[in-house]
Amino acid sequence: MSYKEKKTIVSLVTGLLILATYCIYTLNKIQLGTAALDDLKFWATTILIFIGIGVVALIIILIVFHILLSVTIAVKEEIQNGEYDDKKIAKTLELDMVEDEMDKLIGLKAMRISLAVVGIGFIAALVSLVLNYSPAVMLNILFFSFGIGSMIEGFTQLYFYRRGVRNG
Repeated sequence: MSYKEKKTIVSLVTGLLILATYCIYTLNKIQLGTAALDDLKFWATTILIFIGIGVVALIIILIVFHILLSVTIAVKEEIQNGEYDDKKIAKTLELDMVEDEMDKLIGLKAMRISLAVVGIGFIAALVSLVLNYSPAVMLNILFFSFGIGSMIEGFTQLYFYRRGVRNG
């Protein structure tokens, strides 16, 4: 499995955990009666907090991922050669992290699909307001459309890395 596939899987798992934690947190607040659907300040604050938690968690997890990847490469080198060379490990990581035209094309195709999901979510959020649902429902639809769009982008990248991609 390539570096980019592993990184995408780590990002997907992180995003899924953030969305699951959000669902558990908000459902718990609703069941306890400390959150109401018409309390927009609660929903906006909660969504902003979880966006911040998601960004910080992803940064920390990707740093740990890179450290573990470096250690894994060093251990493989030591098992194969009896020793490891820091320069060789750095070069291996650098070569894995290079983005070529195929990576850019995969990223663009995945982003296009992700933006379509977010666009559909935006329209669904507007429709929820037209149908007289609470504005909190609209906020949650937007939040989930961005989260699901991001995950679909990751799954699309994995699909194209496995299947290959054609220009056109």
